[in-house]
Amino acid sequence: MPHAQPMLPRWIMAAAGTILQLCLGTVYAWSFFQSILIRVYHWSNTASAWAFSFEILALGISAAWAGFNLPRFGARRLALTGAVLFSLSFLLAGWALRAHSVPLFYLGFSLVGGIGIGFGYVTPVATVAKWFPDRKGLVTGVVVMGFGFGAFVMSKLLAPLLLSVFKGDLVMVFEALAVVSAVVSIPSALVLNEPPPGYAPGAPSVPTKAAPVATRSPMAEPIGAYLLSREFRFMWIAFFFNIGAGISVISFQSSLLEEVWGAYDPTLEPTTLAGYGATLIAISSLFNGCGRLLWGMVADRIGRAECFRLLLASQMIVFGLLLTVHNPWLFGALVCYVLLCFGGGFGVMPSFVLDVFGSQRMSMIYGSMLTAWAAAGIAGPVIMAAWRDNFPDRAVIDGFLTGVLFLGSGFICSFLLSNDHCRPGTPPLNDLGLPSAGA
Repeated sequence: MPHAQPMLPRWIMAAAGTILQLCLGTVYAWSFFQSILIRVYHWSNTASAWAFSFEILALGISAAWAGFNLPRFGARRLALTGAVLFSLSFLLAGWALRAHSVPLFYLGFSLVGGIGIGFGYVTPVATVAKWFPDRKGLVTGVVVMGFGFGAFVMSKLLAPLLLSVFKGDLVMVFEALAVVSAVVSIPSALVLNEPPPGYAPGAPSVPTKAAPVATRSPMAEPIGAYLLSREFRFMWIAFFFNIGAGISVISFQSSLLEEVWGAYDPTLEPTTLAGYGATLIAISSLFNGCGRLLWGMVADRIGRAECFRLLLASQMIVFGLLLTVHNPWLFGALVCYVLLCFGGGFGVMPSFVLDVFGSQRMSMIYGSMLTAWAAAGIAGPVIMAAWRDNFPDRAVIDGFLTGVLFLGSGFICSFLLSNDHCRPGTPPLNDLGLPSAGA
């Protein structure tokens, strides 16, 4: 006999997804470790940037794969695999540093860790959205907000504590982070599960033996038609440029602030400057996290496409100001706004995908959309690192000019975005709006 579907499980799913995202989001504290690798291990800016870029590249590609295979393997299995791989990546990073092997660091920390994040990132977002069809914008914003807060936890709590305990031994710090990550992420992944067939909040559950009423399987529609649609293309491009501008700042924000502070007050010690850099990582990560929820709420009011347009346009002004700012306090405030908008893109995109492509294709379309993250993760940090290694005297100016170019291109593209539901021709694609055969 059917019984009322309890409300508690869906909030447990949201909490588990947010905690898992918080753990995975520690990747955004990379510039904290980057400064140590450059100063102590004598890595170049380019070498350290590639470590971060390879991880984001692996993240985006694996997230796309996970999105397509979520229906096949299930949320719990994919999330658990991601949690294990992410925890393992810290252990491999420690071994790589012990062996003084940069390629091994790329293989362990970047590749294995990136795959782990990709599996773990897309799964909670797609799964929790199914538990909250009545609050999809709010709940997806809350879940991805956890990812944005990860850098704060790492840069102000975990990493400083472990560096103090192990007296600056980065090898031991990474090995300890492997244990901490496993303890937090694996139980969270084990909680995740998809709602039963026919689930509706506040409504009686559908008996498992009863098949959901459907006239056509959603998988019968060719997913390739949606991935090749103009809606997907322009959403991907706008997402790419928003991420590319923000992630170029994230990858070097600590060292950038240290340079600005050093020029502002040459008497400051390197340890003091490093502390200022860590503080910026922590504070900006809060803006990154809050932006995911804030801009998601703004998009609910003004529209997803309009929200992206506002994100890109306002950042163009901020990047222009960053070109001329010499006051470290103002510099930090502007960086925080960039991170607010960077997180905002991730907060708006899940509900944007839901609106345009529907919940049945959410995991596949959203996973594919995250390949923009992979591409931007290469373009932004590597371009910024190239400026810093080859033209150190003008690297900051050239880096922020590149950001303006990214944002300007995205802003132009944003006028081609649409909030309308995507209905590609079947078959073939009908992007030109011509009537289908037999219509």
